[in-house]
Amino acid sequence: MGYVIGRRSIPLAVDRNRLRRRLREVVRAARPGVLAFDVIVRVRAPVPRGEITVAVEEARVLMERLTGTAASGHDA
Repeated sequence: MGYVIGRRSIPLAVDRNRLRRRLREVVRAARPGVLAFDVIVRVRAPVPRGEITVAVEEARVLMERLTGTAASGHDA
């Protein structure tokens, strides 16, 4: 897994790191199915501080589509 989160997308380092940590948790939940892929997550659009949770949820849905599984505890 690789993460590319620039200052233009999320200006504060604390918010970039928060998103990176949350994305790592999404990847851990998708194991072992995701281990078959080399994935780079690139944040291109600005993510406001209040929408980090929305970005994480979008990443979770994309991981589920990639691995073909649904994470436990996820209802959507």
